Amino acid sequence: MLHRIPVERLRAEVGPGIDSMAEAVSRCVHCGFCLATCPTYLTLGQEMDSPRGRIFLMKEVLEGGLDLEDTLVHIDPCLGCLACETSCPSGVEYGHLLHPFRALAETRRRGALRRARRHIAIAVLSSPVAFRWMARLGGLVRPLRALAPAGMRSALELLPARLARRTTWPEVTSAQGPRRARVGLLTGCAQQVLAPDIQSATIEVLQRNGVEVVVPRGQGCCGALALHAGHQRQAQRLAARNLTAFPDDLDAVLTHAAGCGSALQETGRLFAGADHEAAACRLSERVVDASAFLDRIGLTAPLPPLAQPLRVVYQDACHLAHAQGVRAAPRRLLQAIPGVELVEVAEPEVCCGSAGSYNLEHPQIAGELGERKARNLATTGARIVASGNIGCITQVAHHLRALDEPIAVRHTFQVLRDAYREELASGPPQ
Repeated sequence: MLHRIPVERLRAEVGPGIDSMAEAVSRCVHCGFCLATCPTYLTLGQEMDSPRGRIFLMKEVLEGGLDLEDTLVHIDPCLGCLACETSCPSGVEYGHLLHPFRALAETRRRGALRRARRHIAIAVLSSPVAFRWMARLGGLVRPLRALAPAGMRSALELLPARLARRTTWPEVTSAQGPRRARVGLLTGCAQQVLAPDIQSATIEVLQRNGVEVVVPRGQGCCGALALHAGHQRQAQRLAARNLTAFPDDLDAVLTHAAGCGSALQETGRLFAGADHEAAACRLSERVVDASAFLDRIGLTAPLPPLAQPLRVVYQDACHLAHAQGVRAAPRRLLQAIPGVELVEVAEPEVCCGSAGSYNLEHPQIAGELGERKARNLATTGARIVASGNIGCITQVAHHLRALDEPIAVRHTFQVLRDAYREELASGPPQ
């Protein structure tokens, strides 16, 4: 797709990201391979709600042929799942166009009230302390959720019936046996409140396999929610703490939430042309998903056989499969459990509708996608759904409960940890 984007003129407004935006526009040949994997196109059925339609709209805005306001009704519902990148034969890096465009939209047209509301929502979700207090408040008003606006009602329904107790972890957990690696681990934000056991399970499994785990006290939010919403400066402020938090002597910086991992891998691009760019690039280069890292170094602690066969289905988190290209590693780890039958789900490339704060802003689309994913998972006959992202786990579990399907939804490392402890059950956790 040829473009007439005034790159030099827009560089002052957009920054270095304008070059990757123009490159993404140029690569798109409008072939349509992205349509079958785009969740909003599958849900809404409109060309302008597909990746190639949105690329055309963004191109027209950047060239000055279309008003920004006229495009956002189609750009805003995009989940940013990046399934289109996986399916694109031309190698269009859609995310490198979408995120800077949303940043441009925030500077050009968002009203002060809307910007403030988004900033507050991101600030709450990116702070475990603030989010825990809001979740407690949400638990009190949850019985009245039918009276709440759609977005708020959706958020209240996703909250667990009972919050887990606040958990802390040692700054250093020594490896069992000979130390094979020393890694840092990002704790995440919402995950600390919704499912801190994921962190505990990850540390235990790594420890059993000869990995020393460092959980730096000075770490903070990766900035993913702000970045995906177009709040680039807020994303930089949040992410800046991590540039110096992780020691230099680590073999890798591990994440166990897909969105966090992809955001940390983009930290170098986030700080492009800004202060600390070199430190951001060094951090990005060290970031690996925990399942990919463990698969790479291999399991050394033998997994005990299950008392009876167990069918497990793996659900690909979008920012793990599409943004980081991690698909085979978690599957290999799960298949290493003697007695596990790993099965596949239909439409694995289609997003479950979680996508950070998407349930708040687009509850109807998120609900339709969540139900679609839950129905596909239920037809597999699996007793456990394993996934690598807290958002997916929360969304899928909610919609499976709504369908009255007795299927447990667990993080990959929780499944591995329970297998090591010989506690792997075949139904929902109590």
